[in-house]
Amino acid sequence: MSTALEFMLAARRSEMQGLQALAVTCQLVGEISQLVHALQRERGFSNMYLGGQAERYRRSLDTLSGDATRCEQAVRKAFDGMDLERSCGAEKARLFTRVAFVLHGLDGLPTLRRRVREQQLDAQEATHGFTRLIAGLLAVVFEAADSAVDPRITRALVALFNFMQGKELAGQERAAGVCGFVAGYFEQPQCSRLGFLEEAQQRCFDTFLEFAEQDTRAAWATLCSGELMGEIARLRQVALRTSEQSQVQSSMGEVWFELTSQRIDSMKQVEDQLAERLQSLCEHKIQQASADLDSQRRLTRRLHQLDEEGNAPAARLYNVQATELEALPGERIGNHMQRSVLELVHEQTVRLQHLHDELDAARRSLSERKLIERAKGVLMTRQGLNEEQAFRALQGAAMERGQKLIEVAQSILNYNELLQPSAQQTQAR
Repeated sequence: MSTALEFMLAARRSEMQGLQALAVTCQLVGEISQLVHALQRERGFSNMYLGGQAERYRRSLDTLSGDATRCEQAVRKAFDGMDLERSCGAEKARLFTRVAFVLHGLDGLPTLRRRVREQQLDAQEATHGFTRLIAGLLAVVFEAADSAVDPRITRALVALFNFMQGKELAGQERAAGVCGFVAGYFEQPQCSRLGFLEEAQQRCFDTFLEFAEQDTRAAWATLCSGELMGEIARLRQVALRTSEQSQVQSSMGEVWFELTSQRIDSMKQVEDQLAERLQSLCEHKIQQASADLDSQRRLTRRLHQLDEEGNAPAARLYNVQATELEALPGERIGNHMQRSVLELVHEQTVRLQHLHDELDAARRSLSERKLIERAKGVLMTRQGLNEEQAFRALQGAAMERGQKLIEVAQSILNYNELLQPSAQQTQAR
């Protein structure tokens, strides 16, 4: 008959297996970080190549495509390392779906590159192609964070995801700026787009700061206080002052591209620091879980030995008030055990509840993000808005009602659910 300690041992093994699977996922996240950065650089140079600088940027573009291909191979290898049989479960369904989308996008990357080289696309179309793939890769990181089983690792993943998302928005801002400066001026929708991207970056970096460790926050503060950020801020103001009647030289596009590229490369250093901390944390957690598992195995073996020595049934009398196992009259277990099984069970229960509470807190930002994205999707579908317009509508409603953004998003989703039965009835008629 199985004993309480044997079930506790099984619980520890389950934790260990979860951490080992999470370590594989975190390694994948690290490889994705490298690929995303490589694709961001390739996208940037593709914009310059298609913006009338083909001769000047062709060699650099070919080099960056090669770098991205090598990163892609590492990501594909990491995908191959995922256990598709034992890891299957409800919590993995979304992650595997995201991976499938990414693999489809990677398969189409050679065609995108060929069309860029042959200049069959304009800069905006090329940007969209790269951005779509990068968004898929970031979605994999998001799902990895949402399916993590350890609160500290989840916090590290949340910090990394939000920083990567902010960095991607910085890359999109670079692309939008290049288009405007090369043209000589920014139209009103382009100015609005730049403002939206700047605000969206700040929201991502605020969440990153909430979950990041002190040294990483300090590194980010140093980057934000440098002269580079001041120069980029001045160029943003220049962009807003341009018009068809008040244009700037197209060479400003190269200046903007160089400065924003330096910023993104500097951000990559912070991102690498986050990824390295994530890997280190995974290793530490696995070592800790392994030590706890070994300790509990020794305890289980010792109890079995005591049972054999006493030649007595496995049943014991457990006193909740006691600090050690209390023996039944005539049993030899005595003071061999310094801690009762009930104490061990209680300790593990408290520990798991604490981990659950921490995990819920770490996942809260992810849950809110999913709700806001779903609400934006509803507005985009029902009102024909683009992403920026949908978010502005949410912001405006929140300010008008004096509510939080997440509260407005939840109201929209609730209202949308109420409309679903009506829509289905109309279709039935």
